[in-house]
Amino acid sequence: MTAFLAGLGFSAVAIFIAEMGDKTQLVAMSLATRYRALTVLLGITAATLVVHAGSVFLAEVLGAAIPTDWLTLVAGAAFLLFGLWTLRGDEMTENDERRAASRRIRSAFMTVFVVFLVAELGDKTMLATITVGTQHHWLPVWIGSTLGMVAADAIAIALGAALGKKLPERAIRIGAAVLFFGAGAVMLGQGAWMLLA
Repeated sequence: MTAFLAGLGFSAVAIFIAEMGDKTQLVAMSLATRYRALTVLLGITAATLVVHAGSVFLAEVLGAAIPTDWLTLVAGAAFLLFGLWTLRGDEMTENDERRAASRRIRSAFMTVFVVFLVAELGDKTMLATITVGTQHHWLPVWIGSTLGMVAADAIAIALGAALGKKLPERAIRIGAAVLFFGAGAVMLGQGAWMLLA
């Protein structure tokens, strides 16, 4: 049970941080201006469950193929890269926003689901889920990463509606990057320790 809670907590926090300032937050905000907030949250939740199921499956395959000490080193390096990626920022162009807003499918839920699913494929949070999944069991990572993603997007939608462009995006990016750098350094240290032991 302790390992389950550790995987759940770590993945939820890691993905919550990864989603801060990510382009999928901008997609969520854009969709929330056109559809009810509950519909957007449900669509995001469904899309996240699907994408992160694929992510934890990939993590399980990688975990079985690569020794744990090397996986820890790679995960640590990946978290440092996520920190740099977060500092650089992840913006949605006007074209991306128009495409996201103009997609019409049969229902608002399906529109949100498909747009968010496409936006999330290959995104930083998908890659972070794979990285965390190599360190913990797939089930708590799947649940935790989904909770972290939905929580971050729910906050972004609420704050975006209340504050508009007044959100301190740069401060959010820097804070998230510092957390990634810290996690990456710890994981690199653990990996190096396992290799030397």
